[in-house]
Amino acid sequence: MTATDYVISAALVLLVIPQIRGTRLTVLNLLIPLALVAAAAAYYLKGIPTQGNDVQLDLVTVAAGAVIGVGCALSTRLQRGSTGEVIAKAGVLAAALWIVGMLVRAVFVYAVYHGYGAEIADFSREQQITGAEAWTAALVLMALAQVVARLLVLRLRARQVVAV
Repeated sequence: MTATDYVISAALVLLVIPQIRGTRLTVLNLLIPLALVAAAAAYYLKGIPTQGNDVQLDLVTVAAGAVIGVGCALSTRLQRGSTGEVIAKAGVLAAALWIVGMLVRAVFVYAVYHGYGAEIADFSREQQITGAEAWTAALVLMALAQVVARLLVLRLRARQVVAV
């Protein structure tokens, strides 16, 4: 892993801090996580392989990311602020899910470069996954699914808070 890889991973993990403190659900708070994941996608993605079982790998990782994102959103407390805005505050479960989701990808990449590359290559051959580019795409799509699912569910829940 390069220094850039560590910085990107840390930035994505550290997105949990404002979630724990509590933040107003503004357009800016919607765009920051999306921009960070989009930047990571632009940096890492060279394409999305579709040979072998690459699409199935993508579907599994996207589903996993979406489940984690929905779990984060559902375990985040929403309340109305003093001026009527909706405030989201992540609890322990939401923060843990967020961190686990982000760290799983970082640990996978670390494992590739620190002693488990051969095992992952063997698994990839057995499962007809075409290689590193397929794994990269799957992990980036997982992060994107996690962020988008969390944001969508929070926005839907926020509409209910505003309507009450």
